[in-house]
Amino acid sequence: MERKKIVTIGGGNGSFTLLNGLKKYSVDLTAIVSMTDNGGASGVLRDELGVLPPGDVRQCLVALSDSSEMLRKLMNYRFEEGGLKGHSFGNLLLSALEKINGSFAKGVEEAVNILNVKGEVVPVLERDTNILFELKNGEKISGVVNVDHSFDLTKVGLKKASLFPKAKASKKAIERLLEADMIVIGPGHHYCSIIPNLLADGIPQAIRDSKAVVVYNCNLVNKQGHTDGFSLDDYVADINKYLGGERINFVTFNSQKPAAYLIKKYADQKELLVNFAKEEKTDRNYKIVKADLVSGEKPNYSKVDVFASRRAFIRHDSNKLAKVLMMILEMGDRENIIKEII
Repeated sequence: MERKKIVTIGGGNGSFTLLNGLKKYSVDLTAIVSMTDNGGASGVLRDELGVLPPGDVRQCLVALSDSSEMLRKLMNYRFEEGGLKGHSFGNLLLSALEKINGSFAKGVEEAVNILNVKGEVVPVLERDTNILFELKNGEKISGVVNVDHSFDLTKVGLKKASLFPKAKASKKAIERLLEADMIVIGPGHHYCSIIPNLLADGIPQAIRDSKAVVVYNCNLVNKQGHTDGFSLDDYVADINKYLGGERINFVTFNSQKPAAYLIKKYADQKELLVNFAKEEKTDRNYKIVKADLVSGEKPNYSKVDVFASRRAFIRHDSNKLAKVLMMILEMGDRENIIKEII
C-alpha cells in the first residue's frame, strides 16, 4: 500500500512539536519551513555571513532526525561564552553547509543525510527577503523581529502583508504541496511563522490546486498586540484570506485547559487562551475536531537562548496532536470502506 504524503507548513517550536509526533507514523513527511527570521542567532548569522536564517530549519531537522540522542543534542547545543555565545551548533553547521554547497537548499539536503532525517525539510524560499507589514495608519513594519515586538497590529489594524523583495516559493515546495494527501498548517506564531510561508509567490495557488485534505491546527494562546480576541473562526478566516479562498477542511482545537499557573502567567502578559467563541455558528465549510491537545510537560529552554522568556510554555502535545491528524487522514479511506460494506 502506498504511503500517504503529509506536508506541514510553519516554523519554530510549533513545527518542531508537530513533526516530533508525526514522524512516528508510516507516512512520507515534508516540512515546508518559513525563511524570514531575522532575530536572535539566526539574524546575526544572516547579517554577518550573508546566509539564509537557519534556526527554523534546524528545529525541523532535529525533530525528524533518527540519529542518536547525542547528535540531536549537539544540533541544539548553544554556546554559553566567548564570541559564539548564544549560537547553536546546528545553526553554524547549516550556515557552513550553505557556503560549501553554494545554496541553502543544497546545504539542507546534505544535513538531511548527515542527520538521517525521516522525511524532507524544504525551505519555502531560496532567496533573502523580509516580511513587510503595512498598517491601516500607513506605518510600515519590516522584519520578523520588528513585527514580533509590535503591539499595533490589533490596535491599528493590518492593511497588507507582503515579502520585500517579493520572492517565489521553491520549486520543491510547490511540487510537494501538489503531491500531498494532507497539508497541515500550524501551529505556530501566526504572523511570524505561518503567514510568511503563505506570502511566498506560488504557495497559496499550490494549496488551492492540491487535492489534499487541508488541516489548520489552531493556536492555543492569542498573542498580545497581534491576535487579541481572535477566536477559532477568526484564525481560520485570516488563513483562508491569505490562501485566496476557503480551502481549510478541518481545524483542530484544544478542549483541555492548561495548568492554572500557566494560564495566569499568560494572563499577566495579556495573552489569553483562544476562545471557541461561536459554537452556535452553523455556516462553516470546515469541520472542527475538539480534543485534549495540550502538553503537560514543562519546556526546558537554554539559559543562553535570548528569546527563551518569550517562547511558548503552553504548547501542543506532539503525540496527542499527531494521533488526531492521523485520524483525519484515515477518515476518507474508512468512509469509502463503510460505503462499500453497506
